[in-house]
Amino acid sequence: MTVEQLEKELEMLEIPQELYSIMVGGLPNEKLCITKEDKWQVYYSERGSKSGLKVFETESEACEFFCEK
Repeated sequence: MTVEQLEKELEMLEIPQELYSIMVGGLPNEKLCITKEDKWQVYYSERGSKSGLKVFETESEACEFFCEK
C-alpha cells in the first residue's frame, strides 16, 4: 500500500480528515500521523509530542499499520 492508496482507503471508509495527517510532518494536535524522515513513522501527535511512535523500513508496512489503527 502507498500513501496515495491509504488516502483513498480512508476517504472510502469516510474517516474524517481532521483525525489524521498524511505526509505533513510536524506535530498537529490530536491526529494520527504518517511521515517519512529517515524512515517511515506512524504516531499519534498530542500536546506537542509523538505518542506511540512506530518506525518502519517500508512505505507499505507503515501504511498498513496506519490503516489498522
